[in-house]
Amino acid sequence: MLKEKYQNLVIPKMRELFGYKNNLVTPRIIKVVINTGIGKILGNLDPSKREPIIQGVLNDLALISGQKPILTRAKKAISGFKTRKNSIVGAKITLRKNRAYEFLERLINVVLPRSRDFRGISFKTVDKRGNLTIGIGEHIVFPEIQPEKAKVAFGLEVTIVTNAKSKEEAIQFFKLMGFPLKER
Repeated sequence: MLKEKYQNLVIPKMRELFGYKNNLVTPRIIKVVINTGIGKILGNLDPSKREPIIQGVLNDLALISGQKPILTRAKKAISGFKTRKNSIVGAKITLRKNRAYEFLERLINVVLPRSRDFRGISFKTVDKRGNLTIGIGEHIVFPEIQPEKAKVAFGLEVTIVTNAKSKEEAIQFFKLMGFPLKER
């Protein structure tokens, strides 16, 4: 449905607003990256208890996205953060095409309205390249996750990467796509 909305509503409106001569020039969603950091959670546990926590996080991310996540590792040791080189610090998933649109539809219509104290996405979260980054405090706001079965609550960062050429183009694009942006 979101992809149909993009093709039938957003492309013509963007062409009208910005004077694009071709549909291929209009901004579009390239990928959606879901990222979480679990290094802080794992840092306080003894090594025997880490594996169940990691598996729980990976399973929850797979339920949320419909795709298997990959683990991210520390590139170098940082004593201030109590990390060693090659230790697990997080997990990420990259969604493209139909999976990205399906995830965004659930994010816009179900997850963001369920979030506690949600009043809209700030314009400051759109960077100068036209990418939108949303922080979600707890992953249990997703309907796929059963809070009583979740081993640990963790936050997510969702980055929507577009090919918009400016921040203004991207803001207009996200408004037309139905993202709940705050009024300036």
